[in-house]
Amino acid sequence: MCDGAECGDGSGCGDGTGRRRQRVGNGTKPRPCVKCGQGRAVVVIRIGDAFCRACFHEYFVHKFRAMLGKNRVIFPGEKVLLALSGGMGSSAMLRQVQEGLSREAAKRLRFVPGVIYIDEGAVCGQSLEQREQTLSRIEALLQETGFPYYLASLEQALELPGSILRRGPGGGSEPGPSYKSAVDGFIQQRRQEEAGGDGGSLAAGLSTQHGPIGDSHTCLPAAARTEELLRLFDSAETLTAKEELLQMLRSHLVLHTARTQGYTKVMTGESCTRVAVKLLTNLALGRGAFLAMDTGFVDSRHGDVIVVRPMRDYMAKEIAFYNHFFGVPTVITPPLQAKRREKTSIHRLMENFLLGLQVDFPSTISTVYRTGEKLSLAPAEANSEQQRCLLCLCALDIAGEEELALEPTLVKDTENGAESRAAFIPLLCYSCRLTFKEMGPPATLPTYVRTEAERRSCRALMKEQIQEFLLEDDDEEEPGGS
Repeated sequence: MCDGAECGDGSGCGDGTGRRRQRVGNGTKPRPCVKCGQGRAVVVIRIGDAFCRACFHEYFVHKFRAMLGKNRVIFPGEKVLLALSGGMGSSAMLRQVQEGLSREAAKRLRFVPGVIYIDEGAVCGQSLEQREQTLSRIEALLQETGFPYYLASLEQALELPGSILRRGPGGGSEPGPSYKSAVDGFIQQRRQEEAGGDGGSLAAGLSTQHGPIGDSHTCLPAAARTEELLRLFDSAETLTAKEELLQMLRSHLVLHTARTQGYTKVMTGESCTRVAVKLLTNLALGRGAFLAMDTGFVDSRHGDVIVVRPMRDYMAKEIAFYNHFFGVPTVITPPLQAKRREKTSIHRLMENFLLGLQVDFPSTISTVYRTGEKLSLAPAEANSEQQRCLLCLCALDIAGEEELALEPTLVKDTENGAESRAAFIPLLCYSCRLTFKEMGPPATLPTYVRTEAERRSCRALMKEQIQEFLLEDDDEEEPGGS
């Protein structure tokens, strides 16, 4: 809910459902702020939580800092890559980092940020001119931040190396003592710098790495690459498969950028609303075993690069109000386009379902979100790459010898070797098998996926051939045994 005086044109007043809300109060008498008791309330987050403009800003900033401080995942001086989509959540996240690194901040953030934006216009129906305009707007926005930034196109995901599908070294959250030691070391280093006359701000040296991944100007990929990408998406039989494919390529490209540029953390801008939708969507897609990793604050499946979601406590309407009141710019790109007569995706069905319930039952999304908070953060263990899914890198939740009802459907084509569908099946988790069933021929998959699949298949075959010569831990006699 918002005051008409603050939102005269009604812009930015949506709650994620496209419906307008009622005004604050039930008459002409202004409602006071529940925090300071003096200012006039301009926004109501929940029933009874009416804030004035200044208190709402303080509330929003504190919520972001508290989320980072409570989890203690990001260390002082650590390089963090912000994944900017141009939408409300990631744009608000970028603004929070900007304010947190400014000299005026009471408790300044201590990490070193960079930003990546991926142009997905090719698969969203945008023309070349529209894509160039979007990239120009994004680049102008990123230049104002003073952070290092990287502009990429989705077509670049087709050129990724096969190593992107392998888990890096390390992983998991760092223990408390290590975090405390890092903070003490960072503070001592800052004091030494200030004593030596080099007491500039933490963000002072961040503008030296400007420019996109491969070029210093905004430019679109070759037409041949765009056509290859479009063929890949056209081969997908359903809009659900296309959504999953887009998410996979996007995450792999962000991960590759983080690794090559030396970032150990990636921040994404999913809101509480988006997390709730994703939780139910992934349940429907057969990813129940990985919900904690797919929707939790920390996602450590990649080992050397950890994904964090600091905006997941914010409702979509909170973010919309913040962006509107404080002028946070956004660059919205259209969603994936469905073909004529093509059914909508599970993702959109679940989003419409949840937002529809939210209108009549305002606690729907928060209830789903808090239910997800109770999920275990420790999915099935995977001790080797052979026990991890080829596409999502989660632990395989299907035994190798288990035959599923969907298997006869998957093993239909007559191709031979690693290019056949049958060769991919043992490498995929249950959910990715369902998605793979709706993809086109394996030959249309990105080269890095086919290359890694062939490598894993060869290693599995080699291990099978020498299995009788290998010593298993279970077969070794325990010390002191008879």
